Amino acid sequence: MTDNFKRMDLAAKPQRQWLIFRDIIKLAANGMLKKHRTVITKNRVEGLKPPYILLCNHNAFFDFFVAATCVYPSRANYVVAIDGFTMPIGKDGFMSREALMRATGCICKRKFTSDIRLIKQLRRILNNGDVAVIYPEARYSLCGTTAVMPDSLGQMCKAMKVPVCTLICHGHHVNSPFWHVGDRGVAPTSAEFEMLFSKDELSQMTDAEINAKIRQRFVYDDFAWQKEHNVEINAIDRAEGLHKVLYQCPACKTEYRMASKGDKLFCTHCGKSYTMTPLGELKADTGDTEFSHIPDWYEWERQNVRAEVKSGTYGITLPVHVASLPNSKGYIDFGKGTMTHGMDGFKVNVSGKYGDFEMIKPVNTLYSCHIEYDYLGKYGDCVDLNTLTDTWYTYPEGEDFSVTKMALATEELYSNK
Repeated sequence: MTDNFKRMDLAAKPQRQWLIFRDIIKLAANGMLKKHRTVITKNRVEGLKPPYILLCNHNAFFDFFVAATCVYPSRANYVVAIDGFTMPIGKDGFMSREALMRATGCICKRKFTSDIRLIKQLRRILNNGDVAVIYPEARYSLCGTTAVMPDSLGQMCKAMKVPVCTLICHGHHVNSPFWHVGDRGVAPTSAEFEMLFSKDELSQMTDAEINAKIRQRFVYDDFAWQKEHNVEINAIDRAEGLHKVLYQCPACKTEYRMASKGDKLFCTHCGKSYTMTPLGELKADTGDTEFSHIPDWYEWERQNVRAEVKSGTYGITLPVHVASLPNSKGYIDFGKGTMTHGMDGFKVNVSGKYGDFEMIKPVNTLYSCHIEYDYLGKYGDCVDLNTLTDTWYTYPEGEDFSVTKMALATEELYSNK
């Protein structure tokens, strides 16, 4: 597709984490955990030694510091998306970001692709006697609840023949929501670190049984946690960005006309407005409050998308701008084109100074997709589409779209296939 560009080496053998970086990360983690007064509850991990797999939920970068604390003093390798390896650090690229990431134990993967090379890398990590840290949701949660996970997870865990542990963190989404990244100073936060399966327990279970227990363990709700623990967030801008997730008005049912400012979420079509309380609940300023719990609103949107998919009416075509990320050196401007997302999946055509390109992602190849809101603070919302050799950041233009809806539709199309 884009053979003229050097590709990221996804088959590179994972480096063992440099001990100096293991200790530097732990020091940084100590400060973060102290700031947020994080309480880690442990279950069945007394005497646990690597190799083992650690499955973590994913709400914010803070997750990484808690994971590093739990595995210390063992060395760990982390599965990280390619954009985490991008762009140089220091004058004239004194040390590339890719080199730094590999030295800290990171291994690169393109999101939502089936790549057998990852299995070989995980085996190598475990054979080294280290910890393989995996974020199976493969993206930050959009509203502090569980994201979809692949059916292949159970099979992978069983095949590795080592203990499987989980780390479920609470408070990280409400502290730094994906739709408004920052640090709201939430404290205390909490986490549960436990061995979910011993090696012997895995050997006696089917892949389906393993998947079911992992999914049960990954049920979480950060807004429910906030209310249960009476954690108040008094930031004056606490609702800003929430319209990226809650894109459809429950009062007039209009899509793509929600907006937010300060602690307010409102519809520019019908004027209905809501206040986000310090406890993370929504209250209508006038009339009924259709959804006080933010994840309930999000799931209502999913139900509406599901109805479109089941009726065969889901579809959208948009002008887009595309940036390619074939390697860790930086983004390549592919130019402008058209993206169609419908009952057959994604199709993107783009033309620019490097030529004409096309990416097609059929429904059965994507159980979910990665999206970004206002990517890097300057490029806008985008859908991140991947092959084994390329990553496209596809930026729709105009206002009649929601990348959140596209992500929901991708999941519903896959489950309906």
